[in-house]
Amino acid sequence: MAEGNTPRILILIPAYNEAERVAAVIKASKAYGPVLVVDDGSKDQTSEVSKSAGAEVVRQEPNQGKGAALVRGFKYGLEHGYDAVITLDADGQHDPSEIPLFFQDFISNASDLIIGRRDFSKMPFPRNITNRIGTWSFSDAIQQYIPDNQSGYRLHSRRLLQEALTSSEHGFEFEVEIILRCVLKGYKISWIPIKTIYNARQNSKISPLRHAWKFYRLVYRARKIIRSHKKNI
Repeated sequence: MAEGNTPRILILIPAYNEAERVAAVIKASKAYGPVLVVDDGSKDQTSEVSKSAGAEVVRQEPNQGKGAALVRGFKYGLEHGYDAVITLDADGQHDPSEIPLFFQDFISNASDLIIGRRDFSKMPFPRNITNRIGTWSFSDAIQQYIPDNQSGYRLHSRRLLQEALTSSEHGFEFEVEIILRCVLKGYKISWIPIKTIYNARQNSKISPLRHAWKFYRLVYRARKIIRSHKKNI
């Protein structure tokens, strides 16, 4: 951790075709620390808008998926000596004013993964149902209750960033696998209630059937890994 026990924390925003909304997220986030945007092969002006709003920008081409964008940002955080990286989405789904809650928990509890827990009852149908089912399925697979496995509002410790670099997942399921890795390593996970914000355009980049197939493929793999891990303890 940085000198004086004050952690250096990077705010990471993965973005794909978010020129209309990313500037507001960056400007609000900058009040709490340096901001890095990883532009995942956007076809609009996401990079230019992000730079104008005051963020450092790394662009990867072609589009490789959210997981790949996060890994790129994690590498940046490690290379620049940050103690932790906070991730939030570029579309306004996460309120940057809640960033200090993650700072406080990291300083107080030294958790390796801090996840913003959403209120599923405030989500539109069918997201409220699918998230509840996903929570039950994944929790059952890893034999530990995980209240929200797909929230992208998170803080990752330095050692978790290093662990994440070995992931083979490139899409949204990357964030689910990170939880599995924490459990296997015995890393500390904590939860922070956050606002549940939705609008009509959110999640439009996700193909529901494809996402569901990848998620349950990961759940099946997690179940096998956890069982094997427990046998070897």
